[in-house]
Amino acid sequence: MTCIPVRYARWDGPGLPFTLVDGVTAAEPGPGEVLVRIDLATVCGSDLHTASGRRVSPAPSVLGHEQVGTVIAAGGPVRCEDGTPVVPGQRVVWSVTASCGDCDRCARGFTQKCRSLFKYGHERVDQRAPLTGGFASHCVLRPGTAIVAVPDGLPDEVAAPASCATATVAAVLAEAGELTGRRVLVTGAGMLGVTAVAMAAQAGARVTAVDPDPRRRAQALRFGASEVDPAKAAEADVALELSGHPDAVRTCLQALAIGGTAVLAGSVFPGPAVALDPERLVRGLHRIAGVHNYRPTDLQRAVDFLAAHHAAHPFAELVEGDHDLGTLDAAFEAAHGAEAPRQAVRPHAAVTTVSDSGI
Repeated sequence: MTCIPVRYARWDGPGLPFTLVDGVTAAEPGPGEVLVRIDLATVCGSDLHTASGRRVSPAPSVLGHEQVGTVIAAGGPVRCEDGTPVVPGQRVVWSVTASCGDCDRCARGFTQKCRSLFKYGHERVDQRAPLTGGFASHCVLRPGTAIVAVPDGLPDEVAAPASCATATVAAVLAEAGELTGRRVLVTGAGMLGVTAVAMAAQAGARVTAVDPDPRRRAQALRFGASEVDPAKAAEADVALELSGHPDAVRTCLQALAIGGTAVLAGSVFPGPAVALDPERLVRGLHRIAGVHNYRPTDLQRAVDFLAAHHAAHPFAELVEGDHDLGTLDAAFEAAHGAEAPRQAVRPHAAVTTVSDSGI
């Protein structure tokens, strides 16, 4: 592999603008590594929380963990999650985490909580190997990263969020159990929420989605919700909390029918505690589960679902904008209050604004 010029947007901390760093070259992938050209990345809600300081993350770093790209080179034999070889020219998405596979947590199946977990878009920049996030021209995938091939016909705008939003929802639904014929409540109808609505409805559930935003409620109906009336939220067999708002957590817990399951996945930033009535939990035979990150099989299920069903729902409309690495600040600004829950960043578009030229 000849030397490839690369660049990335460096985040230096809350309230500071992104800095475009170029004049860097990509090294040959090491054993088990894969060099990927990032074709499109999306600004996730977690990126917004990090940039604003709402959640703590090391700085400087390269943010971004929802992206789709094309394989440039692999350091030896590497396989996708379905067992097929990773080869140059292949479109892929990859997991938000890389795990060792050997620690006690990995041995128990909790690879997403590995003792030596590496998390794309959440690590401090190492100038010797800075390609660790989605807001860059390329990314180096480490050993222990789940890689899933993207089928032809699945648009980049639909595939990119699979690396976080869609795979997280797949993990949530796996924790929820059988959904056929069950009454499912989804609180929060943002990116994760409408994805959960579509996946649960496709699994045969009757879905009620609640959100204070009327535009989001209308969107949930387009993704397969039967109801968006909060009054219909009572007596849910399964309640999925995807907003992180304390009131939404309470709604999920209070709505559970006998034998009901609540899966909480939205509370990924600090917030007030929510009271739990242990008697109601015990007498109701309730189960409460938390989901954070996801397993490799969840990413595969996410891509499989999008490939099979994205045309039936307006997934492409969930991503808007056309930003480059030089206008990443504008992408983050546009994400606040935008109708679509994701802003698109194209790292190989002509750079509009250059704020730095080196490291």
